[in-house]
Amino acid sequence: MLPNRYWPFASCLLLTVLASVAALYVPMAAWGVVAFGSLSLVGLWDLLQRKHTLRRNYPLTAHFRYGLESIGPEIRQYFIESDTHEAPFSRLQRAIVYQRAKAVTDTRPFGTMRDVYGDDYEWINHSMQPARIESHDFRIAVGEDRAQPYQASVFNISAMSFGSLSGNAIRALNAGAKRGGFYHDTGEGSISRYHREHGGDLVWEIGSGYFGCRDEAGRFDRERFRANATDPQVKMIELKLSQGAKPGQGGILPAAKVSPEIAEARGVPVGVECHSPPAHSAFSTPIGLLEFIQELRELSGGKPTGFKLAVGHPWEWFAIAKAMRETGITPDFVVVDGGEGGTGAAPMEFIDHVGAPMREALMLVHNTLVGLDLRSRVRVAAAGKIVTAFDIARTLALGADWCNAARGFMFSLGCIQSQSCHTDRCPTGIATQDPSRQAALDPVDKATRVYNFHRNTVVALKELLAAAGLTHPSQLGPEHIVRRVSSTEVRSLATLHRFVAQGRLLEGIPDHAVFEVFWDRARPDSFAPPPEAARMMASKQR
Repeated sequence: MLPNRYWPFASCLLLTVLASVAALYVPMAAWGVVAFGSLSLVGLWDLLQRKHTLRRNYPLTAHFRYGLESIGPEIRQYFIESDTHEAPFSRLQRAIVYQRAKAVTDTRPFGTMRDVYGDDYEWINHSMQPARIESHDFRIAVGEDRAQPYQASVFNISAMSFGSLSGNAIRALNAGAKRGGFYHDTGEGSISRYHREHGGDLVWEIGSGYFGCRDEAGRFDRERFRANATDPQVKMIELKLSQGAKPGQGGILPAAKVSPEIAEARGVPVGVECHSPPAHSAFSTPIGLLEFIQELRELSGGKPTGFKLAVGHPWEWFAIAKAMRETGITPDFVVVDGGEGGTGAAPMEFIDHVGAPMREALMLVHNTLVGLDLRSRVRVAAAGKIVTAFDIARTLALGADWCNAARGFMFSLGCIQSQSCHTDRCPTGIATQDPSRQAALDPVDKATRVYNFHRNTVVALKELLAAAGLTHPSQLGPEHIVRRVSSTEVRSLATLHRFVAQGRLLEGIPDHAVFEVFWDRARPDSFAPPPEAARMMASKQR
């Protein structure tokens, strides 16, 4: 007896025969021959091929499974997931960005959809005496003692390279940044012609590939760096040590993707495979890193210069901090990129399990600088799933001076979280180099949305601050944010987390586990692991 799983295929064969007979008398039946015959051929191919067991066991019907699987993310996103399920961003988070970008009402009726008695629910405490704030244009001075200091907005566009994003997306982001007076981080793909069209403030990110400032062998080139860095549009220099979504991993841009435009921006040959190594070649020690920072600052004409990192081994960060004290060289800013950050493409293990999340990483960086009495000299920024004014407020309360966002600004361009960034088939023309797809993105209209999203978000931040009785984001501290830790207990971030007193590391080791274990063992002249860690690594070796 024919197994049930073959019945759809057998039915198509039978219907093909019947339609063929009927076509002898009724010409219209020929369409049935075409339809059922085509399905029969597909089923026959399923039976004959040897690559997919499922297709051999379930000819024809296996394709329905593949089809449903291919639209599974859309089915979950639009029909199954709740409005508050954050994977990676909830419908409510995306909706607030869309509303603010379009400058339509962003108020909500009836009451919160959050479970205010659920674990990890957070809020900001308000004041009996709300403040009056005249302007939402909050500024943070960076590199005040440098020749060309910069006044940064409290909210900016995080690193996204041309190549990962389309030319029209870059145009829109930079035009929106120009109009709103906030900065646009270039990403490590360097400064493209699209970044330059509208003249918006740029933070030039330099990765291990030294794109835009490299010689033919991929090494750092001082003169090429100077040529770009002294451009008045470039306001700050950011050396990328690692990225939150894939720290410790380099990359290869296949030769086929190295178009003339990408080659022009990166300073590489057209149509030649382009490497971005995991580690920098310009330095190999913490002291070497700071000396390189100083060199970049001098070559740029005294522009604020810092670095971006995803925190990994704590002793490596401590080594950099100790090198600051030993050399007297400090970066003007440090950008902390959380492990929850986004990327165009990365292995699952890196996205899910490599790099410290933003909150823990930010507090470690902030506490170390405070403990060394260096916090007033080094500004700290943070990035990682930041889209709302409360996200900004909570991050500033934990120690940041300003925040950056990448996917939030992608939403303002119209991103629908299709998670197809790595396929070159982005449905909204943002994360693609396909000319026909990106042509559908109108940079003039989207620039207005980028501007609106930024403006309406910092206006919302102003209202939060005013309700808390504060007048500037710099006044936010961990005592202002409260988190529920159980159904019967809430704690402020000030009591939930440990914060180091100013100058405490100059007196000795604070009562803080990570400092107790690793601080004394970190060396300013080496990123090497401490002896205890090295012995543990060697314990498995023969």
